[in-house]
Amino acid sequence: MSTNLPVPPGPDEALVNSRESAPPARPFAAAADSAPAPSRGPRRFHWRWKTTWSWELLLVVYAVYDGSRLLVHGAEGRAMQHGRDILSLERWLHLSPEHWLNHTFYDHAWLGIPADYLYATLHYILTVGVLFWLWRYHRGHYRQARTWLGLTTMLGLVGFVTFPTAPPRMLGPAYDFVDTLAEHANIGWWGGGGGTPKGLGDVTNEFAAMPSLHVGWAVWCGVLLWRHARSRTVRVLGLVYPVVIALVVMGTANHYFLDAVAGATVALLGLWGTDPLLRFSARVSRRLRGGSRIPASEAATVATLSNVPAQRRPSEDGSEALEQALPGTGQS
Repeated sequence: MSTNLPVPPGPDEALVNSRESAPPARPFAAAADSAPAPSRGPRRFHWRWKTTWSWELLLVVYAVYDGSRLLVHGAEGRAMQHGRDILSLERWLHLSPEHWLNHTFYDHAWLGIPADYLYATLHYILTVGVLFWLWRYHRGHYRQARTWLGLTTMLGLVGFVTFPTAPPRMLGPAYDFVDTLAEHANIGWWGGGGGTPKGLGDVTNEFAAMPSLHVGWAVWCGVLLWRHARSRTVRVLGLVYPVVIALVVMGTANHYFLDAVAGATVALLGLWGTDPLLRFSARVSRRLRGGSRIPASEAATVATLSNVPAQRRPSEDGSEALEQALPGTGQS
């Protein structure tokens, strides 16, 4: 009776079987295993002071705006004269809708009260909201939009300081303008004209009528919403928003028609100057850094990988790997 016992493989067959069953070689495995793995913590939504929002730029702009009231201190007479001159020029050009809009808002509270709230709140809420929306969902356009907003605001501040202008509501009873925000202050959170919160009237520049940054910021918001919003409704509202704000600032007797035109012009000038300013900033930054350099961690990784010997990738059927493992067994 014969028994079929398995024949143990020879040394050559064992080597072939081990090479066939072994997992494929991983290029640069030694370098990858020896290199320290980067720490990857959980992704969290957090605020970054300088690298994300660049709040320092906006804070500087606000500080300059707050300080502009000190630069026009004592210029009340000049500001009043500028306001009267603007109104006279508009009437000469037959472009003076402020008086009609103002009395329409005053006579119809269902128009005047919402307009007061829009004037006192929306230019802050929507401007910051659009800026955050761009940072969160359109990061590639955020830096340009932030620079455009800052440049527009700085150009407006130049107008406030060099050409202080009293708004229509401050011209006196002879011009028959009604301060609608003061009339409705008992149902609002503002303390009087200008939409300033109660108790903060002394820290604002009352003669910052020319140009209208309400309109300038509204143009900024409208253009960005039109360019980057996906919803057609939001895009259309973006186009309508500057027009609504222009009507509101005139109807509440806080700006003249030419103030609104100047505000839109300042926004367009800011847009025109944004790209040259960014290019200039990039050149200055490169010169201050002395050229771009590879970080030390990246340089160490590159050096480690450069020392790893090149490995030949085996063919799909494994024939090349077998020939290298078993010299002299190639086909004759």
